[in-house]
Amino acid sequence: MSGTQKQKIDLLRGTVDLMILRILDIQPLHGIAIADRIRQSTKGAFHIQAGSLFPALHRLEQEGWIAGEWTTNEKARRIKSYRLTTAGRKQLSEEKRTWERVVAAVTQVLDTH
Repeated sequence: MSGTQKQKIDLLRGTVDLMILRILDIQPLHGIAIADRIRQSTKGAFHIQAGSLFPALHRLEQEGWIAGEWTTNEKARRIKSYRLTTAGRKQLSEEKRTWERVVAAVTQVLDTH
């Protein structure tokens, strides 16, 4: 991989959920817009494919952390937009704390001589 190419980063399970919850905390979006926002906010480091995104959305909706609503976009296509629920906000807070512990632990290992 050349120095100018961005390195693709594989996501740990749960990281996708955390990013989806955070994106939806900002504003409700439909699936592809969520993937686009994650790609934009990570400056292209994370590309979430439909095969990972839609199962994650379904799982988060089943948990009650997000709620989906079918609407029609400006091109008269049916799309499902998602919003964060109250339970989702609580889960997001818990996920952030867990992520901070993971980062601290990995940093500890990397800094060990």
